[in-house]
Amino acid sequence: MISPSMSCPVPKDQQPLNEYVELKEAFFYRWAKLERSQYLRMLLLIWLGFAIIFSPVAMSIQSPNRHLWQFICVANIGGSVGLILPVLLLLSGWGHVKQRLDSAKIFYEESGWYDGQTWEKPEADLAKDRLLVAYEIKPVMTRLQKTLLGIIGILLLSFGILNILH
Repeated sequence: MISPSMSCPVPKDQQPLNEYVELKEAFFYRWAKLERSQYLRMLLLIWLGFAIIFSPVAMSIQSPNRHLWQFICVANIGGSVGLILPVLLLLSGWGHVKQRLDSAKIFYEESGWYDGQTWEKPEADLAKDRLLVAYEIKPVMTRLQKTLLGIIGILLLSFGILNILH
């Protein structure tokens, strides 16, 4: 792992730079940094999985034989609600690392919850961390926020269409 400073008392696994490296390499969290087409494909697969899981519920509400568009809207709502959960989890993880890198003071635990300490980053480390936030993490956060807004838009559209068709 990368150590920001030799005088840093923060344990390696709690250093913000190391947390960033772990996050961007983690199976789930690295999805947010995929190429655009791969990212959209992953979102589509997750949405499709939740829509399929929700289809029996949608069938019990609207019969696909008699009310195809209502069934599609209800299944889409289930898929979209299911898709919001992993996107929120991604936002939470990336937001936590962003906050730790952006902060001038780092809270850490030496050996457990009962002995927390605070360490103030040297200016050089803080400047490096903030550059990392600006060029690596903010684009990911923007992508995730736009994704969340898009899902909410699709949900509202589905509810609107469902309301019109009733």
